[in-house]
Amino acid sequence: MTKWVTLNEPWVVADGGYLHGLLAPGHKNRFEAPIASHQLLRAHGKGVQAYRAVGKHEIGLVVNLAPKHSATDKPEDIAAARRADAYMNRQYLDPVFLGRYPEEMTEIFGEAWPQWPAEDFTLIGEKIDFVGINYYMRDMIRHEESAWPVKTAVAPQSQSTYTDTGWEVHPQGLTEILSWVKQRYGDIPQYVTENGAAFYDPPKATGGRVSDPLRLSYYREHLRAIHDAIEQGVDLRGYCAWSLMDNLEWSLGYAKRFGIVHVNFDTQERTLKDSAHFYASVIASNGAALDADH
Repeated sequence: MTKWVTLNEPWVVADGGYLHGLLAPGHKNRFEAPIASHQLLRAHGKGVQAYRAVGKHEIGLVVNLAPKHSATDKPEDIAAARRADAYMNRQYLDPVFLGRYPEEMTEIFGEAWPQWPAEDFTLIGEKIDFVGINYYMRDMIRHEESAWPVKTAVAPQSQSTYTDTGWEVHPQGLTEILSWVKQRYGDIPQYVTENGAAFYDPPKATGGRVSDPLRLSYYREHLRAIHDAIEQGVDLRGYCAWSLMDNLEWSLGYAKRFGIVHVNFDTQERTLKDSAHFYASVIASNGAALDADH
């Protein structure tokens, strides 16, 4: 069955492009960011309406989600984790499923947070058939007064592995976030639309091989995590590794390699990394390879 997505990564677009100026169009404006987010959601609603008028298949949206936990039991850190969760996770799903924004959004943006027309939420709340989830990391949050406007920072975890992009490797967080979507928004079908890791790979393959043990381990443990989510009752319909090949990664260009297929950027030669061979074995064995000894 054909599946369509109206909206992908709205948080990245609004936060990176209109709040912090890291991505196109490079704006850094507390007033623009909420408007950009809201208009993306309105466009999503319009897209669903247009598709329903002509389509016979399924339509949904894709969001970036990450568990946000307090780094300590201090009240200010607990409050910071709540704001971080509202800003990244609930800001884009609450309007679609609950018809409102999280109350923390007013706290975060203050006078820059508009009052939205009620009819907008009717549009945004057009029924969808599935939710796609991009998952990469968990965040342990502490209060940081200077971190405008959410006033949060991520506390490093000394016993954790981190990817080249500085994201904590935490496969249990994928189980957690899939279960959280079901608990908060109902038993809607879910897809893991992005999941993967950037680790260092050499610029060229050696002897036709690229060894990437950290990435291979990342996939093994995250695939086990989605199995745990399924066992907990999550209606998970599919999983997509990010990404097939090393490619352009937003403003980072070609500096970070997410691919399971290595690309020599000078010669364009493609080489399957060890993680690609592992992923192929998981698919061919219908998951049995996850339990094999390594």
